[in-house]
Amino acid sequence: MRPPSQAIVSHEESIEIAAPARTLYDMVSDISRMGEWSPEATGGHWADGATGVAGDWFTGSNRTSERAWERDCQVATADPGRDFTFVTGGLEASWTWWSYEFEPMSETSTTVTERWWIINKSPAMEAATPEQFAARTAYTLQMIEATLAALKERAEADS
Repeated sequence: MRPPSQAIVSHEESIEIAAPARTLYDMVSDISRMGEWSPEATGGHWADGATGVAGDWFTGSNRTSERAWERDCQVATADPGRDFTFVTGGLEASWTWWSYEFEPMSETSTTVTERWWIINKSPAMEAATPEQFAARTAYTLQMIEATLAALKERAEADS
């Protein structure tokens, strides 16, 4: 899923990983495993009865050196092997969006693109100064690069 034109801020990075698209999708959409490759997300759990289809909710857990927190998230797109996108606060609040797209290059190689954008600032982002918001944005860009590199390392080691 691509960021809409009204996004306050957005970024994307891509990496080629020697693994099939469906394998990578299954890794990323298993939100309990996110801590294996994300420098900030430590995992999550599905809301009662949720299985990871579009519209389902989960609670994501995060940690930095300064604090730990949880966010309720809603799956926006769940297209196995192609696109897993979710939004913090849910579709209606439309705070921070995270999207993982999978483009097969061959049967055993996939380009993974991670996209991140903000439509509406969460209450915490609203309370941030412009300098704090800029620092958070810069940090997020670094996290995306680190997440993709760690996903590649993990997926290729598992293959």
